[in-house]
Amino acid sequence: MSDHVHNVVIIGSGPAGWTAAIYAARANLDPVVYTGVAKQTPAIQLPGGQLMLTTDVENYPGFPDGVTGPEMMQRFQKQAERFGTRVEPRDIVRVTFHDTKPHELVTDKDETILAHAIIIATGATANWLGLENEQRLARSGGGVSACAVCDGALPMFRDKPLAVVGGGDSAMEEATYLTKFASTVYIIHRRDELRASKIMQERFLEKPNAKVLWNKGVVDVLSAKDEHGHEVITGVQLKDTQTGEVSTLEVGGLFVAIGHTPATGFLADSGIDLDEKGYVILRNRSTETNISGVFAAGDVADAFYRQAITAAGTGCQAAIDAEHWLAHHNHI
Repeated sequence: MSDHVHNVVIIGSGPAGWTAAIYAARANLDPVVYTGVAKQTPAIQLPGGQLMLTTDVENYPGFPDGVTGPEMMQRFQKQAERFGTRVEPRDIVRVTFHDTKPHELVTDKDETILAHAIIIATGATANWLGLENEQRLARSGGGVSACAVCDGALPMFRDKPLAVVGGGDSAMEEATYLTKFASTVYIIHRRDELRASKIMQERFLEKPNAKVLWNKGVVDVLSAKDEHGHEVITGVQLKDTQTGEVSTLEVGGLFVAIGHTPATGFLADSGIDLDEKGYVILRNRSTETNISGVFAAGDVADAFYRQAITAAGTGCQAAIDAEHWLAHHNHI
């Protein structure tokens, strides 16, 4: 373990993490970003967060012609590095928080890092079906997504039949949003009753282009090459959960809405307050957690908005909160 104590360590490399790094670096806090490493668990997780699975971002200000998710994250990183941010391609696998001495972080290389302040920006991972073709098409921009609000208005989905997998409020919200653009929106649900609240169900079902396929599970995602040679979704293969019958539904897009899992597993037994779903609980309308010197930003503490721009905004807040905390405790 090195005796060097960092002012700020930022865990995570999505919009929240890089924005926190930009602000912290410009404040001469010498931040270090631990980006995480790629893994398959079973869905793909990549440094850079969920934007790494988004081909076209059209709703982030400043990009009138759109930008790919990976390119956006590359630009965020370059901007952070321009001001002196140090980048470490490591996972933080365990933390120990202290009241009167620097916090300790352990990497996947079994290195122990010391820091006065920590910003947790590890995000939340969309829950996927775990199908090989689903993951492949999600990564390549082939018409599979886990965020209708992010991607549903793209030209590739307009006036086409689209499918949403799920049965809760999030699925209803995603599906209702898609009815504005699609020819038909199918809800695919494994049971004969939706979990969503009645008002959310009614809001979707009252749309003339809304349909529900009961007792169906997606067992494969079908695709073919378009006129440009790019592989895109053409349909989904369904299996009836009661009869076992297999059928094919032709769709031009698949949106998976079966929840998200916050990336907070490494915080187990750390003493930080998490809600019942595992999201970090913030205090006093700030990015402060219940532990002094530890802050959280982005989707790891946001189960509602989950947008790049809201994550970036809280990344800014976290850096400013951390700077004030460091000054108050005479660390800078």
